[in-house]
Amino acid sequence: MRKDRYESPLASRYASEYMLHLFSPDMRFSTWRRLWVALARAEHTLGLPVSAEQVEELAAHTEDIDYDVVAAREKEIRHDVMAHIYAYGQVCPKAAGIIHLGATSCYVTDNADLILYREGLRYLRRQLLAAMSNLCDFAERYRAMPTLGYTHYQPAQPVTVGKRATLWLQDLESDLAELDFVIGSMKFLGCRGTTGTEASFLDLFEGDTDRIDEMNRLIAEEFGFAQCFPVCGQTYPRKTDSRILNVLSSIAQSCYRFANDLRLLQHDRQVEEPFEDKQVGSSAMAYKRNPMRCERICSLSRYLMADAMNAPMTASVQWMERTLDDSANRRISLPEGFLCADAILRLVQNVTNGLHVNEKIVDRTVREYLPFIATENLLMEAVKRGGDRQQLHEIIRRCSMEATGRMKEGERCDLLERLAAESAFAMTGEEMRELLDPALYTGRCAQQVERYVASVRPLLSEKAEHGQEITL
Repeated sequence: MRKDRYESPLASRYASEYMLHLFSPDMRFSTWRRLWVALARAEHTLGLPVSAEQVEELAAHTEDIDYDVVAAREKEIRHDVMAHIYAYGQVCPKAAGIIHLGATSCYVTDNADLILYREGLRYLRRQLLAAMSNLCDFAERYRAMPTLGYTHYQPAQPVTVGKRATLWLQDLESDLAELDFVIGSMKFLGCRGTTGTEASFLDLFEGDTDRIDEMNRLIAEEFGFAQCFPVCGQTYPRKTDSRILNVLSSIAQSCYRFANDLRLLQHDRQVEEPFEDKQVGSSAMAYKRNPMRCERICSLSRYLMADAMNAPMTASVQWMERTLDDSANRRISLPEGFLCADAILRLVQNVTNGLHVNEKIVDRTVREYLPFIATENLLMEAVKRGGDRQQLHEIIRRCSMEATGRMKEGERCDLLERLAAESAFAMTGEEMRELLDPALYTGRCAQQVERYVASVRPLLSEKAEHGQEITL
């Protein structure tokens, strides 16, 4: 491989072989040829002067693309589709005269894009389900393990490790629903002519509009599409691209949130991403264990969220029936959006498959703040013993501030001792400590996890083999 030319890190470092092949020249241009075969087959079926022999010849040569012939022809005529038609005709001499009959360039370029994008979305769906499956397992395993909850990234009421994982899982489930909508609503362009009027086919079919509709139905059906767009210009509506990149951006947003939470938790050594035996955390500080996978997820997610802005800007400036200022942008933004989403989900699978919970640190962290968290329960118990609620509240406030000040000086928390020394509480330190079981303060977390994961499990039945075990 040459190393004196720029190469995209998405291709050389991050994306899967599947996604790289899906957006390769071979896949793109062989799909063009398959579309020309489908057009010829439909035209033959519907009585146009296209023979079965010509269709068979075209079908036999969808893969043997001579890129040197294409490049030489394109350099001469400055038109990529016509260059490919020429190269196709060279290996299909009997069918050369009927290739692309009645079509315009967008017949192959746009329909091929729709085919590839749909396949890309389906693949990402499988990747997303694999990540969700990992999180389901993790959430169930730790459904009842108390951990310190945070609001404003300040210590708050305890939750469980599993309950927190369901927040990440729920974001991904939302993305799955959006992804399914986009896949389910995708339509085919068909063969509609230079401005979407099908005028060329009115001539070819001598005004028989039913045969035009049947031709488009046959072509769409061959590629697994149930519908064509009811109306169009020369291209399919570019809002479709917005839908596609928007759902990829949505996945990136969820993955960023998950990875950022992990980075914060790893800072406190509560939960950590995978770390191999010989992995190096820093070139200078050998002791470091950086959350490099989660940092990469966040980095790539920011890129994808920004990339998604290309599609609405392109969709908003399409002039009348067609303008070509979309082409160069789409060649970059759509494939790279898919490659980036693929890279992100592969990383998320890897991280969720190897999350490590440092249980003793999690327990120590929650217990450090538990005396403060338990004060409401202590107040209720003291009231039951005849105390004045307002007076007790003020005592808790004062003692809490004093204990916090002590902790800021590096001393241990002595809140319970301070409260026990207050006669208004009428409780001993030992009686107070009996109320310091973390499990008493996690509410319905375990039950919420069980119910939610049970509702998500049926969605995972379509999980495919791709990307289940990933080494990065």
